[in-house]
Amino acid sequence: MILSTQSPRPRRGPSLLLTMFLATGCSAPLVRDIPMLSPEDPHFEIKHMYAVRSPEFRRAVGHLLGPQILEGNRVATLLNGDRIFPAMLEAIEGAQRSITFETYIYWAGEIGERFAEALSKRASAGVEVRVIIDWFGGERIDPEYLEQMKSAGVALNLYHDIPWYNPIRWRDLADVENRTHRKILVVDGKIGFTGGVGIADIWTGNAQSPEHWRDTHFRATGPVVAQLQSAFVDNWLESGGELLHGDKYFPELRATGSYAAQAFKGSPEEATENVELMYRLAIAAAEHSIKLSSAYFVPNDGTIKALQEAAGRGVEIQIITPGEHLDSEIVQAGSPALWGELLKAGVKIYQYEPTMFHCKVLVIDDYFSSLGSTNFDNRSFQLNDEVNLNVFDERFSTEQSRIFDEDAKRSKLVTYEDWKQRPWYQKAMNWLVFPFRREL
Repeated sequence: MILSTQSPRPRRGPSLLLTMFLATGCSAPLVRDIPMLSPEDPHFEIKHMYAVRSPEFRRAVGHLLGPQILEGNRVATLLNGDRIFPAMLEAIEGAQRSITFETYIYWAGEIGERFAEALSKRASAGVEVRVIIDWFGGERIDPEYLEQMKSAGVALNLYHDIPWYNPIRWRDLADVENRTHRKILVVDGKIGFTGGVGIADIWTGNAQSPEHWRDTHFRATGPVVAQLQSAFVDNWLESGGELLHGDKYFPELRATGSYAAQAFKGSPEEATENVELMYRLAIAAAEHSIKLSSAYFVPNDGTIKALQEAAGRGVEIQIITPGEHLDSEIVQAGSPALWGELLKAGVKIYQYEPTMFHCKVLVIDDYFSSLGSTNFDNRSFQLNDEVNLNVFDERFSTEQSRIFDEDAKRSKLVTYEDWKQRPWYQKAMNWLVFPFRREL
């Protein structure tokens, strides 16, 4: 069966506005009218004109859509909490001048306590520490962590003395869906981390059981770190913080490796900072293969069409999503409704079986990789602030492709016949949730 009603707690839950809709009968107009191209707009269609290895693709991604692509970077892949958290904590503990840290999820638990202690110790030692925690994602934090950090001198993003990013306020209800989903840690302006991991015990371990999620994070050095820092500064200013500049935050960065990379900021208010547009451009440039790891796979009609067109010109497309261990019942109910046309087009969809699959990695033609906080859903494409690290390198992308293949071995391939024969009640749930997919 494609769907299961069983999955481990805690759960992601439905979006804020969908929760209010179901509880109070409020309608979709609460969502702000974002002044950008709709994904269904025919002007949003991108035809295949060049490959991801071409100069044209680099110019489009590096000039039309995002920041400059920078040479001379090193990016290390960190699989699961056993490797991710020690690397992040080691960097924090070694900080000499500054730490900037932005996260969506920050919950109580062993990992939350360790990060609070590490950040507090460096602040007490005179390091300038700035922290952004999303209001919705930080709902389960222990208040003592906040008091500990504040007492040690950590500067938390404060909006009218509320230590959260975009706390709910009735006068700004239309903006409540705009969350920071970015995961950014920058130490001394020289070492950067991004990926899919939040600060919670569910990310510990090595994906060995349903209580230990599968995820990937990345450690970067080189000139691209300044772009990750810039993404943090954007939201720090938006939260009412001061402008962060100077050598503490933006030191001179020399080459540390051979990768060309850019940190791509996604924002609902900027049409040319639209992560979906970047993804669609990459899909249109694919000539051989697309491998997508997506924790929440809820593509809109335009993106489905783009994937179908790529499959039609001979591109092998493989997608890994969570199986029964998915922390959002509403995504679990709604996502498979969208799979039929993709499966008919030859797209291979896998469901990861051992635990919750929380990775967010796109690999095109074993050359272009986009990795970070962005899910393949409307929340990431149109509502959240996101950040992705784009890497243009065959060796790095081949490594990501190999990791994808290992994950696929631990996953179940869903065929078109499987999809058609799923139980009637699952089909009913698919289509019941389908009208609300903009909010998933």
